[in-house]
Amino acid sequence: MAEMKSAVEDLKDERVPQCLYWNVDQVADWIEDLGFPYYRSCITENLINGRKLIYLGASNLPNIGITDFEHIKIVAKSVRDLLTLEEPNWNRSISLPPRSDIGMFLEKKAGSGKEMDAVTYDKYLLDFKDPKWRPPLSNHCLILPHS
Repeated sequence: MAEMKSAVEDLKDERVPQCLYWNVDQVADWIEDLGFPYYRSCITENLINGRKLIYLGASNLPNIGITDFEHIKIVAKSVRDLLTLEEPNWNRSISLPPRSDIGMFLEKKAGSGKEMDAVTYDKYLLDFKDPKWRPPLSNHCLILPHS
């Protein structure tokens, strides 16, 4: 019941990608529409639903049977576009937050269980205020006198 309620709330929220709530057949239809009908079985056999799309990055696609490098680039980019995730930037400063709020939410929502089923994007933003990594304070090594 909690999953249905969170799905309804998230589907009303334009910030949340609708594909998050796709079933396996909808993801398989999407990969076919992308121009790769021969990868339908890779999706269905590995039970990739909308919540598992977050795991379909370039490094994980070979694990489910998508091994052609050109196809990997296209599918990985299409998944990022579908989920509205930013492209990885390997030259990015480590002092910057690692991901957007929606990326952090999708990563959390990709998990399973009643707790994850009940999480909506609004609830995530309230419960995990500024969940991004922050660099340590500049004076973290300062030795303070004991009193």
